[in-house]
Amino acid sequence: MRIGELADAVGVTTRTVRHYHHQGLLPEPERLANGYRTYTLRHAVVLARVRRLTELGLGLAEVRDTLADDAGKDLTEVLQELDADQARQEAAIRERRARLRGLLDGGELPAEGPVSPELAALFAATPPLSGSPMAALDREVLALLETVAPPEERERMVNVLRGALGSPEAVARAHRAYALLDELAEAEPDDPQVAEAGRALADCVPAEMVPEEGDVLDTGHGFLRALYADFSPAQARAVQEALRIASRGRWS
Repeated sequence: MRIGELADAVGVTTRTVRHYHHQGLLPEPERLANGYRTYTLRHAVVLARVRRLTELGLGLAEVRDTLADDAGKDLTEVLQELDADQARQEAAIRERRARLRGLLDGGELPAEGPVSPELAALFAATPPLSGSPMAALDREVLALLETVAPPEERERMVNVLRGALGSPEAVARAHRAYALLDELAEAEPDDPQVAEAGRALADCVPAEMVPEEGDVLDTGHGFLRALYADFSPAQARAVQEALRIASRGRWS
């Protein structure tokens, strides 16, 4: 058989046959006097087996090990491992689909989404001030923290925030703090309103989320450095003041 006839017989392309040659999965055929390669039935059998194994999900390296005479694993062991791996993939897909369904069934997605259904519900219950850059940034930071935090820490964070914003009065205090911080966007760090904004923000920070006083000014920390860089100098000073006040109140 010529290469095209072999490919047609097994149901692959000639490019696939050449690739399998290159990968060492299919032995090179002998060449006739005219230079053409001629394939035998044995080549078709091996090629068909490679196709079946790849369709089951084996990678080419695994196929090569399976076909090798000195393979460390027999075919049954390889297929058992493949079956277990695909079972794990199926479980992961089911979990992702369940999360997607929860997001889709939860109504309108927040602009910061996708986030967990719990954080989405918290956002829906505490809509940000219309056009408030600081409120929007706060929600983006919360979405970031939820993404990078371990599962138990994510749950704790959402529960703490839900408790802290569980009343109309608490939401009103948060909105006032956002408004004061927004007004500092063009202000100087020594603006008198910095202290007022710091106090207003300190009243909104849940005690469970207050860092130790020594960590408040740790601007060398990469995350805090990036966070403060998103603020104007006056806003950064107000946030630091709020954390200092809240920290002294908790750790004193």
